[in-house]
Amino acid sequence: MTPPLLRAVSPTPFVTLQDGGRRGWRRFGVTGSGVMDRSAQALANALVGNRATEPTLEFAYAGGEWRVEAQSCRIAVTGCTSDVTVDGVAMRPFESFVLEYGQTLRIGGDGKRVWGYIGVAGGFDAPLSFGSRATHSGTGIGGWTGGPLHAGEALPLRANGAPNEPDRSITPLPEDEGPFHVILGPQSDFLDEESISRFLSEPYQMTWQQDRMAYRLEGPALHHTKGFNIVSDGVLPGCIQIMGTGQPLVLMRDAGTNGGYPKLGGIIDADLDRFAQTRPGEWVRFEAIGVEEAQTLRRRYQARLQTMTNQLGTLPA
Repeated sequence: MTPPLLRAVSPTPFVTLQDGGRRGWRRFGVTGSGVMDRSAQALANALVGNRATEPTLEFAYAGGEWRVEAQSCRIAVTGCTSDVTVDGVAMRPFESFVLEYGQTLRIGGDGKRVWGYIGVAGGFDAPLSFGSRATHSGTGIGGWTGGPLHAGEALPLRANGAPNEPDRSITPLPEDEGPFHVILGPQSDFLDEESISRFLSEPYQMTWQQDRMAYRLEGPALHHTKGFNIVSDGVLPGCIQIMGTGQPLVLMRDAGTNGGYPKLGGIIDADLDRFAQTRPGEWVRFEAIGVEEAQTLRRRYQARLQTMTNQLGTLPA
């Protein structure tokens, strides 16, 4: 029996295959990549009965049109969408359903968030690259072609048809509000105390210079006391670099493994998914905390996500 295919009829730009990202390769200059919003992706997988680590399709703002071929499949759409239709019939996001052979799935956006996810029962059949199926378009690593998907491409699925199981649905818990928590350092001493105080007390606006590599913010300029060049050292997603303009640049999942701007600090892991969903034009604030509080917030984030996926009977990661 021929496994089903998901055909990209008219995908939006920058749709890529993403999983939890690569681990253990940064010391060789290979970035981790992986999903921008891990909670939304985990729910897409849980809704179709997959393990949380299964790769999904990630899209920005809207997902475009897709058609299933050869057989049916069970599918779920989560994240930045409230507009999901199958052959013109409205479907609910954050709910699994069967896409029958020949039917067309169309995914719009919700105008509130940036990233969305398409999960398919059994997962996508893509090769491993450095231990992951995550796509890093800058280096051509991962996915099927090492880059965004284009119209006409057929994506093989693992399951031989849609599993015979009931639909699942969930209402996501309200997202946290308030400032994004940061841990200061390691080069916060490259800025004067007034600049650090300004960064932590005044709002910054998200610009349109926003992609999987980095988000640029705009607001009160910060003053370097030791210049804005350092000997390049290691960076991670969430690092807040202060460019020569005095404006913040927040590194995201596709960021390189080292950089030469001073790092004022880093957005904590528990807040990075929420930060990734910040749209251009929105205002953000920051609050400094210590390592122990950051660890507490991470445990709380993980427990909250586990509570939601447990409701759906998800498989362990």
